[in-house]
This record gives sequence, C-alpha cells and structure tokens, in this order.
Amino acid sequence: MSEPLVIVGNGMAAARLVDELAKVALGRYAIAVIGDEPRLAYNRVLLSSVLAAETTSQDIELRPASWWRDRGVTLKYGCVATEIDVGRRELKIAGEESMPFSKLVLTTGSSPLRLNVPGADLAGVHTFRDSRDVDLLLALAAQKKRVVVVGGGLLGLEAAYGLTKAGAPVTLLHLMDRLMERQLDAPAAELLKSLVERKGIEILLNANTARIHGVTRVEGVELADGRLLDADAVIFAAGIRPNIALAKEAGIAVNRGILVDDHLQTGTTDVFAIGECAEHRGICYGLVEPAYEQARVLAKHLAGRQASYAGSIVATNLKVSGVSVFSAGDFRGGAGSESIVLSDINHGTYKKLVIADGRLTGAVLIGDVTDALWYLELIRTRQPTARIRADMMFGRSLAMRQEAA
Repeated sequence: MSEPLVIVGNGMAAARLVDELAKVALGRYAIAVIGDEPRLAYNRVLLSSVLAAETTSQDIELRPASWWRDRGVTLKYGCVATEIDVGRRELKIAGEESMPFSKLVLTTGSSPLRLNVPGADLAGVHTFRDSRDVDLLLALAAQKKRVVVVGGGLLGLEAAYGLTKAGAPVTLLHLMDRLMERQLDAPAAELLKSLVERKGIEILLNANTARIHGVTRVEGVELADGRLLDADAVIFAAGIRPNIALAKEAGIAVNRGILVDDHLQTGTTDVFAIGECAEHRGICYGLVEPAYEQARVLAKHLAGRQASYAGSIVATNLKVSGVSVFSAGDFRGGAGSESIVLSDINHGTYKKLVIADGRLTGAVLIGDVTDALWYLELIRTRQPTARIRADMMFGRSLAMRQEAA
C-alpha cells in the first residue's frame, strides 16, 4: 500500500519534487499537495512577463490539471495549512479535517518584506510576489498611476519593467550604490542601469526610503536626504523572508529558514523542507535552480537511493527588465584570481570571467548570454581551462574548435 506523502506548498519546488518522484518512486507514495494560492502551480519567474503583457497568466502554469491526475496526486489549492501535529502525523487544513502523513515535505516558500517606515500601512502600498499581486499592479498601470518601486534587486527591476510596459510612470529606488549588487559587479550594474533607464524607468541609487506620505492613500515618498517624490502607489520589492511559521509552531527547528541536513530532512524525523523556506548549511537560497537540485536529491532519498545535497553554486540566468543577465559563482574574484573582461557599452554587452588555479570560478554577462550555460558547466565541473583560456571569452564554439585543433 502506498505511503501517504503530503507536500505543503504548491509552487515550483513542489511541482519539481512530484516530477522527480514520478521518475524514481512512481507508486511508492500517495501524494497530496496542499497550496494556499487559488490556482495551479506556475512559473513565478515569469510574473513580470504577465505584468508586461508578454504572456498570459494561463501560459505560465507549470503543468495542466491532467498532469497531476496522471501521477495520482491529490491536489488541493486555495487551502491553508494551519498546523502540523508531529506526534499524530497529521496536517490540519483550515475548514477541513486533518490529513494524515507518513512523510511531510515543506515547500512553503517566502513572503515579501515590507519596510517598517511611517505610512507603510496606507492604501496604495503593495508587494510584488505572486499572481494576486500582478492583478493589483495591472489595475494601477491601467489607471496610469505614478508608482514608486522600492528595491533594485531582481524583484524590484521586474516590477518596474512590467509596470512601465503596462503604461505606468515608474521611479525605482535602491538603497545601495548599484543594482543587483548580489549578482553583479560595479561595471555590469552600471550598464544594466543605463539599459533599464532607456526603457523609461527612472532609477535613484543610494535612496533610503524614510516615509510614505498620505492621509488615507499614498500621495508621495520621502527619502532620508529630504527629497520628496510624488506617487499614487508604492511597491515594496526589497527582499523576501522564508515562511517558517508553520514549522516553528510545530517545534521543528528553524533559524532564518527551516533547518535541513544533507538529506533535506529537518530536525524532525520524516519531515523535510526544500526551496526558499529551507536553510541548508546556513544558506537560504531564494532561487529556483537550488530548489530544483534539492528536489532531485530529496526524490532519490525518498526512493531509498543514496543521495545527498552539498549545496548549490548560485547562478542567475534571466531577462531582467528585458535585458539578458547571467551571473554565477565567485564573480567578484578573490585573492589569487584574475579577471578577463570584454566591455562594449555602445552595444549593451559586458562579459567578465574570473579564473583561479587554472579554472573558471565566476562569470558575469550582460546583453549576450549565448554561452551562459557553458560557462556555468565549466564552473560547476571545475574543468581546467588552460588550453581554451585565450578563446573562452569569445564563446564555446570558438574555444572548442581551438582545443580540438
């Protein structure tokens, strides 16, 4: 008889885990997926494309309802898990009876941070994180509302781009001295800023939000240096916080995220966590690819196979505000490393490769990301690069041809 396996969270990590389990343990578990969003799992990375009218909400669904049925999954979305009873091995769901489990996997994701500034509770202050947020932002754009987006990381840039394409005038505020400082070096960030500004987005760096003005609704944003910006709406996109409350209340060990070991198991037997809510070796990744790697390892572990997760090499390979961006590994370069840089500002292209001990250890690409996956493979496999060093900046085809010569 199949063991009851319950997955809490119906996002990208959950969908990938079901897919991986179908490959290695089909029929071993009776799987139930519980999600609080009232729709099928979708590609969260493409929300800005929906906002920008480049695709539709239906088109970003990861799998149709039939895919879940064919794998024997009980799918319950629009349902909120309220309590984990570890002793009784039951998950309580709002308005429903408890659901028993033999194994429990938490893929509860993250929530957007809201800055603790005066006026943050005014009408017109929103976040950008899920499909429900997109509907609100589309309504703002349709009314040509003046929008201030707070946060110059990936989420903020995507919100600003989508709103601008949808017709809203947008100013983006970022506390730091450059955009996407966790993924880009200073020259790459400066090029990205110029390319984004060409799309009609005003960007203010070193901009510390001090107060949101308004009586009942947003009327403006005041910066710490005294500048006052007119605004009809404010979008907070300044980071995320792992959703750990459900685990914490059940007595499952947490820190910033839900603590897991190399088998993705929490401190509680038969309870696991993957994705943005999980903290492994002190790291909460907050990215899609590590969640997929964790799903592959956990599926093998649940199938009784030998598998362990040693962490992920962080990589970003996306279109940011319509600009192709790739970043991976140690792109800053530490002691003993050297950097190869190709910069063509007029054509919107920047490439930086970091080499240490004869191996590629980091890379940043803006504009031309054709060979991004090849560079990522070189970083992950730690292949010696001496024979292709002179040509690797110009792409895989030339480097491989020279190596074969």
